[in-house]
Amino acid sequence: MSVNGPHPGQQVPAKPSPGWKQLLALLSLVLTGLLWFNGLLESLQRPSVGNALALRQLELQVLAEPAIPPAGRALLGGQAPLKQLRDELRHQIDQAQTPPPPSQALELALLNAQAGQAEQARQELNALQAQVTPEQRPLLEALGATHHPDGGNAGNLPSEPSRQSSEASRALGNSDQLTASWTLSPLQQQLVCQRLSAGPAQATLAGACASTLDPGALAQRQHQALLRLLGVSVAPVVLLLLGSALLLRQLWKRWRRQLPAAPALVGPPQNLVDVTLLVAGGFVVCGELLTPLLLAPWLQSGLGVFSRHPALQQALTVLGMYGGLMSLPLVILWAQLRHQGSPPQGGWLQWRWRPLATAARAGLLHVLMVLPLVTLVGWLMEHVVGGGSGSNPLLELVLNTANPLALALFALTAIVLAPLFEETLFRGVLLPVIGVRYGGFWAVVVSALVFGIAHLSLGELPALVVLGLGLGWLRLQSGRLAPSVVMHGLWNGLTFVNLLLFAG
Repeated sequence: MSVNGPHPGQQVPAKPSPGWKQLLALLSLVLTGLLWFNGLLESLQRPSVGNALALRQLELQVLAEPAIPPAGRALLGGQAPLKQLRDELRHQIDQAQTPPPPSQALELALLNAQAGQAEQARQELNALQAQVTPEQRPLLEALGATHHPDGGNAGNLPSEPSRQSSEASRALGNSDQLTASWTLSPLQQQLVCQRLSAGPAQATLAGACASTLDPGALAQRQHQALLRLLGVSVAPVVLLLLGSALLLRQLWKRWRRQLPAAPALVGPPQNLVDVTLLVAGGFVVCGELLTPLLLAPWLQSGLGVFSRHPALQQALTVLGMYGGLMSLPLVILWAQLRHQGSPPQGGWLQWRWRPLATAARAGLLHVLMVLPLVTLVGWLMEHVVGGGSGSNPLLELVLNTANPLALALFALTAIVLAPLFEETLFRGVLLPVIGVRYGGFWAVVVSALVFGIAHLSLGELPALVVLGLGLGWLRLQSGRLAPSVVMHGLWNGLTFVNLLLFAG
């Protein structure tokens, strides 16, 4: 990385701030330190999305196994994926500090029953009766009423047949009534239907199970699962290899001094006090602390009309909260720049979207180059340091959402709004202000550290810092902000698509 200090033609650093502003900035910085420290510690208590992804991949392997060519089963399906799924599910439930979701407990009971552990399955289903809502119990009662074709009673629920509700018996033939209150993955739905079809309702089974167990539909889902499995297992390997080749090429060109020199670093004429007030005061104290307190009650009240569509309600809440978080920092930035005179060519933030093709190309190339580095850091955290906790809650929301409109709103927040806002703060303002005073190297490092910490995820912090280094380096080398926004959006987009493939 070249460039270490001011260049000819750069703006003169801003004048020193008055004492009251320095005091306010110091107070904001102290509050930010306390909030971020507490947020990072709390992130250790959040579950890792990696556990959910591990289960989803094993479910994909089970669903896709019949469609996998024999030569590729060892590579894609592993050895005995159904047993692997049952063992992993049991491990995660045993290690969890809170009761598992009812759908997971149900899945484990069905897998145990399928593996011949009828008594264990019966106990697990009995225990699940007390954890579910009254609307969910008919399914458990119907599952407990099923029998093996040989007449054996596998995993009956209560030992008192009189407690088997007549309602469940009547609904046994229509799985839609039984599963309406459950949120089931494709594999869980298939296991439920297979279990119901083994009982006395075999001849009359209708609703969702009729299509689930239809041979043609089943084969189609198996091929779809195979395509998704290829997308989450083979495609990342291809991207990693391509990214590694591009990264080695870039390093070779740098060693040979074939890379062009970085352009002059141009940015807003702010001092460190201004930036502290913007990031610490506007973004953290006002955006992350005060905005939720003030905005959450209004959103909860206004979005109450969507209570029958919880996924859509969650998506609108996330969008509204992020919009509120963005608003005040952007207003502060506008107020700081409105009296700074005529901006340089390209504006104070140096967006410079045109030519758009070069921005898109640079963003894509740098996403591929940073991918191997982020992957390596993530692997080290997982296998050496023992990371695996504190994932962004938005990942779980996307993974467990099936509503198309809700997913579109999540995508809008993650792929459009987040890159625009975060790059404005960290690479549009923070990086050039630091770079003018301390050089490009420290500008990239500091902006990456602040970017990583701001996500309040201790388990993902090293990977986020590496991503931030890539974003900052691109901003420095390109001399404009647009490629970094594109790179950030592409990174979030790849993550989003990967979650959709897992979710199905």
